[in-house]
Amino acid sequence: MPAISLGEGLSADDLLAAVAKPPAIKLGKDARARMKRSRAVITKLVAGDEAVYGVNTGFGALARTRIASSGVHRLQRNLLLSHAVGTGPDLSEIEKRLALLLKMEALANGFSGVRIGVVQWLMKMYRSGWLPRVPSQGSVGASGDLAPLAHLALPIIGAGEMVSPEGRIISTRRALARIGLKPMQLEAKDGLALVNGMEITNAMGLHAWARLLNASRTADAVGALAVEGLMASHSPFDSRVFRLRPHPGAKKAAANLRKMLEDSDVAQSHIDCDRVQDPYSFRCMPQVHGAAKDAVAHLGGVLVREAGSVTDNPLVFGGSRPVVSAGNFHGQPLAIPLDQAAVAVCAWGNISERRIATLVNPSMSGLPAFLTPKPGLNSGLMMAQVTAAALASENKGLAHPASADTIPTDNDQEDHVSMAPIAARKLHRAIDNLEGIQAVELHAAAQAREFNSDLRAGKGAEAVYRLVRRNLPPLGNDRYMAPEFERLRELVASGAVVVAAEKAVGELDA
Repeated sequence: MPAISLGEGLSADDLLAAVAKPPAIKLGKDARARMKRSRAVITKLVAGDEAVYGVNTGFGALARTRIASSGVHRLQRNLLLSHAVGTGPDLSEIEKRLALLLKMEALANGFSGVRIGVVQWLMKMYRSGWLPRVPSQGSVGASGDLAPLAHLALPIIGAGEMVSPEGRIISTRRALARIGLKPMQLEAKDGLALVNGMEITNAMGLHAWARLLNASRTADAVGALAVEGLMASHSPFDSRVFRLRPHPGAKKAAANLRKMLEDSDVAQSHIDCDRVQDPYSFRCMPQVHGAAKDAVAHLGGVLVREAGSVTDNPLVFGGSRPVVSAGNFHGQPLAIPLDQAAVAVCAWGNISERRIATLVNPSMSGLPAFLTPKPGLNSGLMMAQVTAAALASENKGLAHPASADTIPTDNDQEDHVSMAPIAARKLHRAIDNLEGIQAVELHAAAQAREFNSDLRAGKGAEAVYRLVRRNLPPLGNDRYMAPEFERLRELVASGAVVVAAEKAVGELDA
């Protein structure tokens, strides 16, 4: 892909590509001009007598404390040091890389008043492949992601720890020596612009969004194989149904299922069948999967819009009111869609678990109990359904909205906070669980096909079935299956299931 020009906007394709691989970057010409203009405003304010938040005053509840001109440099350095108090495991390499890209983009928009040299320094660090150690906990999404962004910015003053491209953690000073970078002295507004903003949460959200787009296509692909395993009706996926209730996601899900089930003999088996209707988890698949798709589409739109936003405070405009203190740093616009996405993940997992339960239940499926050829002597997939139920149940707790909570911080100056980063973190945990459930459904649906393999499956479903069988044999007598489920989980998470389906039927819609 071509190099990204910082300060010129990031498209959805740019961002999804950046999740997969760090892009080449450069600083746009217009960005340079904007940054110079906004920096000139800060320089003029520093030389004057007017109190400007975070430039010649303290921070948060200390905003009324004036700082002498001799302390301006130390003020910005102290801000990074005092705010870098995160805890918990390090953010993933993907998320730190995305957060750094988003921060550079936001600064390059030219409304933060930072020097061009700050962005250029960050660009050099980004290109080196070395990244700061950034603890994932400690932000409530109030004045942005203060603590983790402070950790992200520490290398610029030579503090903290860094992680090599191979994953080794060493002191920042040693790391910078290897990269060939020297620490910078921060000047007025530099440090504040580095820690203000929602780039950490947005980075976690973008990473989750990429995973959700895969989960969305996987849900339809695996669900289609389950349809063929149950010998369920294809009629509920008729395109005419969705003209009468035209929700975009439902139309996409139904179209995916029709693609996956094309050229199937199962539909013909229903001509003289006494089965009138299938259980909801099969018949209502487009409606349930589709509602989740709509939630993910909304999240994606919010995240892309956020990636082009400036969430610093104060904002530097110039003119008669050169600096404005406002609330663009508040995480609520991200928190609610992230929570909504966790509900969507819960829905995908719930209906998948119900399809598994149907397949292993002979009174519902007409297949051998627990999909084993010799029930009783063998337990088959009995416990696998329990595992899916456990994961689905855990996701119901993770679907509780983080954004429903708030707790005042900073001596009540920050009296309403968003909890957006908590919403992003729990969304990833929910996706982990969903991938585990989809792995169980993949195993069960493929095993169900062993009992009706005389009927040709739809070409997409057949491609997914063959992928499963290339990785594990049909289930005969009981065997140790935990490694098999982990292997299937890897196929789900990596996108291999979607790739197999799309090679057979063309692109599936998320």
